[in-house]
Formats: sequence, structure tokens, C-alpha cells
Amino acid sequence: MYELYSTGKQTYHQLSEQFKCSNRTIQRLLDKVKIESQTEFSGVANIIMDTTYFGRNFGVMVFKNSLTGEILYKNYVKHETNVLYIAGLSEIRRRGIHIQSIICDGRQGIFKSLSDFPVQMCHFHMVKIVLTKITRTPKTDAGKSLKHLILKLKYSTKESFTNNLNDWYSQWKFYLDERSYSFKAKKLTFTHKRLRSAYLSLKRHLPYLFVFEDFKELDIPKTTNALDGHFSDLKNKLRNHNGLSKERKIKFIDGFFKV
Repeated sequence: MYELYSTGKQTYHQLSEQFKCSNRTIQRLLDKVKIESQTEFSGVANIIMDTTYFGRNFGVMVFKNSLTGEILYKNYVKHETNVLYIAGLSEIRRRGIHIQSIICDGRQGIFKSLSDFPVQMCHFHMVKIVLTKITRTPKTDAGKSLKHLILKLKYSTKESFTNNLNDWYSQWKFYLDERSYSFKAKKLTFTHKRLRSAYLSLKRHLPYLFVFEDFKELDIPKTTNALDGHFSDLKNKLRNHNGLSKERKIKFIDGFFKV
């Protein structure tokens, strides 16, 4: 019955019709099910880590081994913080698992906190960061050129992307440095702030965009997509059970990740 509920997407009402009992009885029986957690894991891991939310103050932080597909650890959080990510990694190491690399979305300060590991910045999140700043329909030639550059990221090598970014900056340096007077701030400020911010973000993340290339023998993925796919699947399944209490939602998530 629980498999039909969690994996088969059967609602309380559908299960009550199938098993000829009330919704309340179905609910009571499902509440009694004990979720079995995985306790044995592979000894080596490339950790993909990210957090997804089910409301403003309820999220689940998940750590996945890209080499095996195993979910190694999860933690329910109100907000994702670097401290909580470090704590999750510490717990994984405490279990005797060797972390050979980390793939993440590039939270502020996270790379400094993870200096003991090779850390790969997710290409998908990098593209999203840049396009959020310059928009998907930039009006300026500089913006259009940067959009063209970032959309080629997933096909690029470290050398080609670095050279192209440096060429872009050389072409638009004076444009980026343009200043105009802000009556609100009562001082000169950069005229093209969002474009400049997009470039500086790319420049700051550049050392982490091609770690997968620097450590080819580790088989590091470029993105967190393998974990994002889990999040999408989980949310699709939960949509079939709208109105679950937080306690039942946590149990459903526990059963989904089994860790």
C-alpha cells in the first residue's frame, strides 16, 4: 500500500476505493509504516549537494554520490547555510566515506569553506546567475555578446572559455568602467551595474568552472543536474498528495530518499 502511495502516486481516496476502507483508515495504516534507511554506502564519493524548498521555511538539504547515484545524507533546514553544508560533509566523512570532490551551486563563501576539496561550480547555475543579471534578452551589444559566450559554457574547454572571456573584457573594458552621477547616492556610480556584476561573477567563479577538466581521473560532473532531477521527481510525487501535514510530508521525503 505504501509503495502505491509513494511511488505509484495513489492518493488516500484512490487507495480507499481499491482496498475498500475509509480515507482515515488508509491514513492510519500508512502512518504506521516504518521507513527503512540505507546504512551501507560506497567508500568513495563525488558529492553533489543542494537544497530544495517546500515553502518559505521548510527545505531539505541533500548530498548525493554522483559515482553511484546513492543519497548519502539529508538534513531538514529552514535556510541553507555554509555551516550546514560543512556539517553534512563532516557527517559523511565520519561514516568513513572518502570525498574526492564536491559539485555545488556556488553559494557566497562556499568555495573558501571547501578549500580542502576540488570543488566544481555547477554550469547550469553559472548560466542562470549571468542571465539573471543581464536578462535573457539583453539590449546592449556587450550584453548580447556575453549571453552568447555564457551559453557556450557547457561546450567549452577551460582554455577556450578563459580566452573568450578575456577577449570579451578587452573589448568592453571601457564600457564596463563608464560611470554616471547618481542623484540618489549623490556620487558617481557604474553606469552598467548589472552587466559589470555578471562579468565579475563569471571572473570570480572561473577557477571553479573547469575543475572536472583539471581532475579528469575523478569523473566529476559539470552540474548538479543529477540531484535536481531527484528534486523534480519528489515534488511531482508530492503534488499528488496536497494538504499533507509537515510530519507526513517529512515521512514521505524520508521514504523517497531512504537515508
